[in-house]
Amino acid sequence: MTTSSRLILSRLFSNAGRHPPALVWLTGLAVGAALLLAPVYLLVRTAGAGTEVWDLLFRTRVLETLARTLLLVVSVTAGCIALAVPLSWLTVRTDLPWRKAWAVAIALPLVIPSYVAGFIVVVALGPKGMLQQLLESLFGLNRLPEIYGFPGAWLTLTFLSYPYVLLTVGGALSRMDPSLVESSRGLGQGSWATFRRVVLPLLRPAITSGGLLVALYTLSDFGAVSLLRYETFTWAIFVQYESGLDRTLGAALSLVLVAMALGILGMEFASRGRSRYYRSDPGVPRPPGLARLGRWRWPALGFCGVVLAISLVLPASVLVYWAIRGISAGEPLVLLWGPARNSLVAGGLAALAAVFAALPVAVLAVRYPGAFSTVLERITHIGFALPGIAVALALVFFGANYATPIYQTLGLLILAYVVLFVSPAVGALRTSFLQINPRLEEAARSLGRPPWRVLASITLPLAKPGIASAAALVFLLVMKELPATVVLGPVGFNTLATTIWAAASEAFFAQAAVPALLLILVSSIPLAFLMLRQRG
Repeated sequence: MTTSSRLILSRLFSNAGRHPPALVWLTGLAVGAALLLAPVYLLVRTAGAGTEVWDLLFRTRVLETLARTLLLVVSVTAGCIALAVPLSWLTVRTDLPWRKAWAVAIALPLVIPSYVAGFIVVVALGPKGMLQQLLESLFGLNRLPEIYGFPGAWLTLTFLSYPYVLLTVGGALSRMDPSLVESSRGLGQGSWATFRRVVLPLLRPAITSGGLLVALYTLSDFGAVSLLRYETFTWAIFVQYESGLDRTLGAALSLVLVAMALGILGMEFASRGRSRYYRSDPGVPRPPGLARLGRWRWPALGFCGVVLAISLVLPASVLVYWAIRGISAGEPLVLLWGPARNSLVAGGLAALAAVFAALPVAVLAVRYPGAFSTVLERITHIGFALPGIAVALALVFFGANYATPIYQTLGLLILAYVVLFVSPAVGALRTSFLQINPRLEEAARSLGRPPWRVLASITLPLAKPGIASAAALVFLLVMKELPATVVLGPVGFNTLATTIWAAASEAFFAQAAVPALLLILVSSIPLAFLMLRQRG
């Protein structure tokens, strides 16, 4: 290696004082530029329409839609936290029977597409649905409470989205120092007091990260709210994109969605405070002790069973019923190896790319806080709040005009997935890095190790649970992503999600059931591996 090459590498990996290594912030800068493609496209498109767009945005109906959207976001986020925190505690820190199996099973609703879940809720719980038919035959009950509107949307999104909080809180609990709990109990504090005063404050970064993902996911969802007839901003945006030749109003509404996402991010940032979430001394890591449930074992099993029944067993049962009904009627059982393989390839590549993109963002946000790292972290969450079709159309414009070599290729589709789903990866990694004592890294650097060696040998091995959670979240989200795959996928590139949508849109529900079940099965295998590895 020449002297000039050594000098360049030294500058890239050097860390002068409190400044991050140049390679870290340069990579972060490139990630930020890619993530700004969609907002910039929306801004340019809206700005070219003149002042009449602003008159349309301040109509009464738009403001009412804004209020409905905010109500749904707050309610779903609160419901997910209320479900996920006790579930995480039960499956990580207690002697719950079969707790590792429960940990995998209760995370599986994350793989169910919202448009599939929404239709299942309508078919099972709606007027003349399966439940009403059953109750009518048994008890003569011919009417159930209305499921359309807010109740159905809240129920569907809450029981689909709580795994976002479950994964981040579960990872934080598995890495939490057990001596803190033991010290509290040794000082005479009871189990509830210890959880409230010691454990819950330490879980605040994980809860806020998971809650942020739930809020942004709810903000961007279209499938459930459209099927359950609850008008939100995303539904209005899709109507504008699909019904009109002029997509300017859709772009303007998308910008309002960006503003709402920034408001949510601002509240999340304000809630962080300046607390420290790692041990003051390095110590020796050891597995946490398990709290004995005693007489609460059966209520805990009942709670887990009810959540699993609503979030997974009910949807899976309806899908199995559709599949059996279709096969009994003579419909051929089509093998879907091609779409399944495409889904796995796209999900794996996107998970790797998103984790790689999220690493410099999380390192900068935790170890080098400042204006640049704060803005960069905020940018990563914008894509997660935007509808997939808005991001896809922005990348179509970019690819057709400025990146023709990758237009209509898998590479551009992977870029879309990173823009949409890097936010969960950043949240999981940030939570993991917060629990790593920076003195370990400082000690390694004082022994002469360069920053990149410290990152590779100290930081990343300690952050493995967070990396696993980040990869799992991105993989599962990509498996069920529909609009970006339809718009940006190469010609003939069919996934399980597009196959489900093609059948369901033509009302061939028996044909949609088989790929939907296969999607759950294929996604459950890597999720089970990652969850079991995370929980040790």
